[in-house]
Amino acid sequence: MEHFFDCMGQGGLQLFFQQLVNGLAKGSIYSLIALGYTMVYGIVELINFAHGDIFMLGSFIALLLLNILGVTGLIQGGLLNIIAILLAVMFGTMLLTGLLGVAVERIAYKPLRGAPKLAPLISAIGMSFILQNVGQIWRGPAPISFPTIFKNQFYDVFGVRIGLKSLIVFFSCVIIMVGLTLFVQRSKVGKAMRATAQDYDTSSMMGINVNNTITLTFFIGTLLAGAAGLIYGVYIGSVQFVQGYQAGLKAFTAAVLGGIGNIPGAMFGGLIIGLVEAMSDQYGTCFGLGIQWTNAIVFAVLILILVFRPSGLFGAQVTEKA
Repeated sequence: MEHFFDCMGQGGLQLFFQQLVNGLAKGSIYSLIALGYTMVYGIVELINFAHGDIFMLGSFIALLLLNILGVTGLIQGGLLNIIAILLAVMFGTMLLTGLLGVAVERIAYKPLRGAPKLAPLISAIGMSFILQNVGQIWRGPAPISFPTIFKNQFYDVFGVRIGLKSLIVFFSCVIIMVGLTLFVQRSKVGKAMRATAQDYDTSSMMGINVNNTITLTFFIGTLLAGAAGLIYGVYIGSVQFVQGYQAGLKAFTAAVLGGIGNIPGAMFGGLIIGLVEAMSDQYGTCFGLGIQWTNAIVFAVLILILVFRPSGLFGAQVTEKA
């Protein structure tokens, strides 16, 4: 017991807030990936298991575009030059992963739209393995270093060291997530997506092209996965073909935690997963648990929440479709 209190007291509030910053940065990446899961499920009630692997390919595509632009290390020329290159790479990555998501939907999911739900689920698992192997063949099984791009400067705020990378990652993800929320809530296309999520037949009778709306949903969801792929590479510093399975599983967990089909729920679910990870890594040893127990703790939290809130923290805003 004495060891426990000594462990928890080491570093005090400063260490706690340090892990809070780290958890929010990593959790925001999970949130971006989770949005793709929850958007697709909200429209077609399909768990797109290939989504995590598209995120992985997004990291590889971003790395390819950086290499094409000649970026292999620190970008010279100041902050504006860094921002311009990152925006160009992000736009290209998002466009390519969005088109990849549309291709996956057309090939693997659209022909099975009227089939029993088990069929597209199996197809999704198959696409996940295919894309994972594409990534392995393309870049190999070993981790690949991501260009540093900019120096990770640190700022002391009340004794808490906040890295520039963490700030860029967090605010980039927040801007994208807020933009998506406004798009879905305010735009005509967003209203069509919400109507389709409620009822296919009624939406079709009101003049909404359901097929195009579903395709657009896949495009936007995987477009976000591409953005997450670039941000992940910048933040972590290395990419690997198995990262889609690892991060994708946690992002799917975040979507379920927040309430599958609920966009704000996916955002907060990702942040919660990131915070639980960071706190577990830091304080798990106080309970005699190493960092290898972090994943177990994350899923234990998920199970506990779902026992008391089966629909997730925010509840699922979807209806059963015929």
